[in-house]
Amino acid sequence: MEEWWGKTHALLIEGGVTYNGIQNSVAKARIAFRDGVTELLELLEEKGVPVLIFSAGLADIIEEVLKQKVHRSFKNVRVVSNRMVFDENGHLQSFKGKTIHVLNKNEHALDMAAPLHDHFDDVNGLSDEKSALKKRTNVLLLGDHIGDLGMSVGLDYETRISVGFLNDRVEDSLESYRKAFDILYLNDSSMHGVLKLATHLCSTESD
Repeated sequence: MEEWWGKTHALLIEGGVTYNGIQNSVAKARIAFRDGVTELLELLEEKGVPVLIFSAGLADIIEEVLKQKVHRSFKNVRVVSNRMVFDENGHLQSFKGKTIHVLNKNEHALDMAAPLHDHFDDVNGLSDEKSALKKRTNVLLLGDHIGDLGMSVGLDYETRISVGFLNDRVEDSLESYRKAFDILYLNDSSMHGVLKLATHLCSTESD
């Protein structure tokens, strides 16, 4: 798995990827978040709840999408993904740290997590919060694949609520997804149900 990912990253370097190219591609792309995503992130930021975005993709692209499409930063958000290293001219030179792929995108990959806002101009960076994250005992896990349930591996949690999103081949996968996740939404559902749940959990925590 790591060998395949490494070859893919090497092709990106060989292909001459640039940071400006990423920015332009994101600007032209038709990308839409589920309704309620921004409100959910705002709520969690207000309540001081850490948010980890795990991906076997590319952190720099995820961050650029959030920057351009959500149009604001969140001081509590961390992206745990493969991070690019660019030279002074903005050309991709290498990748930082250990490769994150679909089989290891969990708490053990937190060394790759960087504050989302460190890449924005309007917010100062924060210190490393890995130890604080590991002390969290409650987890709200969102995923669109059964394998995403492994993202909480390594966290010493007491309670985990898993929310699944089944977007394709619903009839074929419905039964297995129902068994795997605590809560399941179908057919590209909005994030309003999760927002309602998070609002309730945060109000309960503060009582």
